Amino acid sequence: MRLKGGIEALERTRGGRVLVLAATALELDLLPILYERLREMGPTERLDVLLWCRGGQVGAARRIGLLLHQFTQRLAFIVPDRCESAGTLLVLAGREVAASPIAVFSRVDPQLDSGAPGGPGAIAAEDVRLFAEMAERWFGLAPAEAGADALSTLSANVFPTALTAFYRATLETESVCAELLALGIPDSPAETRASIAAALLRGHHSHTFPLAPFDLARLGLPISGRDADEADRRAESAAEEIAAALRRAIGPRARRSEADGWTDALVATGAGCSLRKRLPGAPGAEWTSGATE
Repeated sequence: MRLKGGIEALERTRGGRVLVLAATALELDLLPILYERLREMGPTERLDVLLWCRGGQVGAARRIGLLLHQFTQRLAFIVPDRCESAGTLLVLAGREVAASPIAVFSRVDPQLDSGAPGGPGAIAAEDVRLFAEMAERWFGLAPAEAGADALSTLSANVFPTALTAFYRATLETESVCAELLALGIPDSPAETRASIAAALLRGHHSHTFPLAPFDLARLGLPISGRDADEADRRAESAAEEIAAALRRAIGPRARRSEADGWTDALVATGAGCSLRKRLPGAPGAEWTSGATE
């Protein structure tokens, strides 16, 4: 996978060090390799993280954001393509998010196992929270009656502690949003950061609703888009070159056949690149590292 030319072009045009982080899912297992690459790079005044991500764990997004901030005075994210769910959560830690016009973000509301026999494998916490509102608006129940009926129905069909788990997961996500936003936009009032978190948790009608860069800019996030400046055009071209390589190489859909292994995570700088590969039916994964090509 050829990344070195694109990374060096981004560093020349944006004036900082560049790290590429790509993963089908953000996980805590990424931390040791990410830490290794950051230590090789050393502390830097400005760090641009080109992020390609399809989702992941809330706690992993938090820990990755905190770790990145330990190595730079100004953290920025470059998003040329997918940056969904936990990826969107992670970019809240950035002082700047340089997003392509085709970049895709999403809500950050948690998804959990329903605990219901024969039910869907995972449902969104918002599906649970809005059950009473649905009963009120669709079926004309009084608010108090709708709430009582919703709790009774949910308790009978979802294991009660699973409902508590949904509630706790939502509180956790709200807390992580607030913590990362305090790093990304520290000069914004706490009320502004709270409204951004609320919009990302509850502001759209599905977890997979594709948010555009201008949607995040309207919320108050530091989104920088396409400009007429020649340096910005060169940076966008370099980022798209890297994104095209990632699309061809990351995730099970990049395989030629279902019997093949696949790369599900990558951490790269101009000097070194680490890839995590999985094999069909194998319980674990294997990291390989070498010079960036």
